[in-house]
Amino acid sequence: MSNYFAHDTAILDNNIIIGDSSKIWHFCHILSDTTIGKNCSLGQNCVVGPKVNIGDGVKVQNNVSIYEGVEIEDDVFLGPSMVFTNVINPRAFIQRKDEFKKTLLKKGCSIGANATIVCGITIGEYALIGSGAVVNRDVKPYALMVGVPSRQIGWVGISGNTLEFIENRAEDEFAYYELIENSLRVERK
Repeated sequence: MSNYFAHDTAILDNNIIIGDSSKIWHFCHILSDTTIGKNCSLGQNCVVGPKVNIGDGVKVQNNVSIYEGVEIEDDVFLGPSMVFTNVINPRAFIQRKDEFKKTLLKKGCSIGANATIVCGITIGEYALIGSGAVVNRDVKPYALMVGVPSRQIGWVGISGNTLEFIENRAEDEFAYYELIENSLRVERK
């Protein structure tokens, strides 16, 4: 049996897995067939599932709903009131549950408060999405994204700090990987 905390007001449906040392706070609802990893924290008023997988060390702030079709890898941060979608063209009078699009959040990425993530995309490792951004296409690893619709304005390291290219090199693939390698070397010391 898992050793986690769930506040008295949280609703935990059947057939869920919650990892050790995770915390589920006030007024959360975890729907069936959902897995939440170890050392996770879900702030108040979150809804997760059904059929959602959340990795280890994930921090979900207040008022976030994580719908079927969203997959979250380890160490992801979801800011307060950020939004996921799971259907491209929703209508109240048309059932589209068989059209859910997969959204993947890769290890260590962060989504700012009130950002919207349109379904069917992947957000790369350690990418940082600014508050209020609307992300409607894939995001490269370590990219810094802002705006509506979101656009890349730079790069961030594992710590989330902005990185700069040396000697004004072009943003080609070689320079990109050199930048990532330098950030890993510096930040892991």
